Amino acid sequence: MLYQHLRLSCEEGVARVTLARPEVRNAFNADLIRELSDVFSRLAADPEVRVVVLAGEGKAFSGGADLNWMRAALDCSEEENLGDALAMSDMFRVIDRCAKPTIARVQGAALGGGVGLCAVCDIVVSASDAVFGFTEVKLGILPAVISPFAVAKIGRSHARALFLTGERFGVERAMSIGLVHHSADPEELDLAVERIVAEFKTAGPLASQAAKRVVEEVSAVDYDASRELTARRIAAQRVSAEGQEGIRAFLDKRKAAWIRA
Repeated sequence: MLYQHLRLSCEEGVARVTLARPEVRNAFNADLIRELSDVFSRLAADPEVRVVVLAGEGKAFSGGADLNWMRAALDCSEEENLGDALAMSDMFRVIDRCAKPTIARVQGAALGGGVGLCAVCDIVVSASDAVFGFTEVKLGILPAVISPFAVAKIGRSHARALFLTGERFGVERAMSIGLVHHSADPEELDLAVERIVAEFKTAGPLASQAAKRVVEEVSAVDYDASRELTARRIAAQRVSAEGQEGIRAFLDKRKAAWIRA
């Protein structure tokens, strides 16, 4: 599929998805939502992809909803608005459940749905001067579609404080609530992202994916259920080809086969 609002490149197991609407601060419209759903579905199924980096072209990561899209919504029925909202929710779900590890590279601003993208990525690396905000209430609407993912990321207490005011906040607060994991000076942002990519390249590709799944699995059950589940997961990984290679490489004091450099 050819993408109008995204740029996609893949090299040495690293897929880079870049929002390419800099003239509107990479704001969402129906086409961008559809393209993001498609590209993450494809990358999740691609055996050559080990990690996905999501970035935004230009001065901002994503400023939220496109103004023209919002203006058109004024003339849409409730059912039509429902369809748009469900498509956006499905997009966040696709990214959230992407089998491959995901990294968000954030610069400038991540507002509204832009924060939603941060919430559904596994690791968020931000420029130190970036600004965040669940700003929907400032427009008389609310951060409903992103709420399942944002609340899971930052917790109910911080969600209540930030959803209700719509206030903007910086990287220090974003890190304190678990929305951002790493911060770097703007000129060092790419280096910070590449350090995380390098860490993924030294991890077993299937092990990283299984570790991502187990976080979701144990979060959904109590200990009694997780006891059997986690024991089976580690037992299966130990006897897998990747698990056997990783343990043998460690014991032999050599690099595992999946480490290319």
